[in-house]
Amino acid sequence: MTSTASQSVLSIRGLSVALPAGGDRAHAITGVSLDILPGQTLCVVGESGSGKSVMATTVMGLLPKELDPVAGDIVLQGESLLQASKLRLRQLRGKAMGMVFQEPMTALNPVMSCGDQVDELLSTHTDWPAEQRRAEILRVFERVKLPDPARMLRSFPHQLSGGQRQRIVIAMAVILKPALLICDEPTTALDVTTQKEILRLIADLQREQGSAVLFITHDMGVVAEIADQVLVMNQGQAVESGDCEQVLRRPRAEYTRQLLAAVPGMTPPPAKPEPEGPALLSGQGVGKTYTSHDWLGRSRPTAALMDAAVAVRAGETVGIVGESGSGKSTFARCLIRLIDPTEGQIWWDADDVARMPEGQLRPLRHRVQVVFQDPNRSLNPRRTVGQSMVEGAMNFGQSREQAEALAVELMAQVRLPVDALKRYPSQFSGGQRQRLAIARALACRPQVLVADEAVSALDVSVQAQILNLLREAQSRLGLGLLFITHDLRVAAQLCDRVIVMHQGRIVEQGRTTELYANPQQDYTRRLFDAAPAALPPLD
Repeated sequence: MTSTASQSVLSIRGLSVALPAGGDRAHAITGVSLDILPGQTLCVVGESGSGKSVMATTVMGLLPKELDPVAGDIVLQGESLLQASKLRLRQLRGKAMGMVFQEPMTALNPVMSCGDQVDELLSTHTDWPAEQRRAEILRVFERVKLPDPARMLRSFPHQLSGGQRQRIVIAMAVILKPALLICDEPTTALDVTTQKEILRLIADLQREQGSAVLFITHDMGVVAEIADQVLVMNQGQAVESGDCEQVLRRPRAEYTRQLLAAVPGMTPPPAKPEPEGPALLSGQGVGKTYTSHDWLGRSRPTAALMDAAVAVRAGETVGIVGESGSGKSTFARCLIRLIDPTEGQIWWDADDVARMPEGQLRPLRHRVQVVFQDPNRSLNPRRTVGQSMVEGAMNFGQSREQAEALAVELMAQVRLPVDALKRYPSQFSGGQRQRLAIARALACRPQVLVADEAVSALDVSVQAQILNLLREAQSRLGLGLLFITHDLRVAAQLCDRVIVMHQGRIVEQGRTTELYANPQQDYTRRLFDAAPAALPPLD
């Protein structure tokens, strides 16, 4: 063993993990090696399917049964993990190695309070009495900057925001001060300010505890901000590794250069001419108030959206940006009448639909179609892709023959093979499913496409492909596009105008080039300051 490997918290040597027969390749990962020293952060980057998460779950001993390590070794503080028994791995998880998963709602038990979930970990790995465990949980909750730790102790996951849930998962991962912390896309679905807080929190905890961090991400801005070392993976193989500055400034592999080229920048392209003609989708004075009732029956109103306005014209892209809870998605869902606004007016072309009954609204719904963040939830898993596309088109008056012909045409436009129509959503990658969701929306021949965080969970190269696809569809069909996102870099590259929202109100809006060059409001400036670091120029 080399001196570097002997000093490492984690050392992986020639690791290969086999895929089941019939996969697109024989191995999920092939011959991967790495070392992480105490206090060091190694970022692993690559597209979906590159093997990043398989490597992380292999280290944790959480591989699905159908996957099998067939070569190499994983050594944690001098102990081989591949030779360890299941009991020994359970002892090491939490105590010697902790993991922060991408989606906290799937990592947390929905029927247990957050305090009970952390307490379960402590009671498994320590012999502390209940009072000591509670005190330690409260200390760590305070350390990860959760508001009102005592209330968080009693709260269930669904009662917390996304950022708060992720802090709970981090608290669970670090409470026993493990030597290795694995973070698998922990900030992908978070807005820029929450992401910055989570990254700072992980760095602070790492400094305090001297942990080694294996950080999996597809965000090159995050890499530039936190990485000491970088490992680039493609199709299960390590194509490049080195210190952060070398990989980002002087990449040796062409694949790394392609990844870096796909990262959107914060400088918008030159402004297009102002669109002409009437708005295809617009709202004026739109508001939404929710009313809850306590156990005595007293009502408690909560204003989620107040006095919001927008107009989207043919060929125009309007972006709505802001933190989680700012009202972006509430505004969009009111505009497309997935929820009923409490006040205001909404027009689809010349029709005021704000209070239109569903029976009258249904024939008009083809005009405004939506692409959601998670295509897994918007595509029916029990129906083939072709069935889903044809159904939507037929619901709005096309014959079966017309709908089937349009589906074939749309497959070519989203760059997928025609035989994909016969397959089910589970047989596609995340990026392919998002292409299919766009194709299904276009099959209804809309005037306006509403994209609600449609690229936030995709890696940079697939994200770039989806954004190009949206631009092409807009140019070809003259669509209006309403684009909701927390990624300020994506908004800079795609949107003609940007609306900034905070706590249910529009705080600033304007042409993208002007707003990004000279934001007028303090909140907008804070939002821009929280965006991930710009990539260094290539040498």
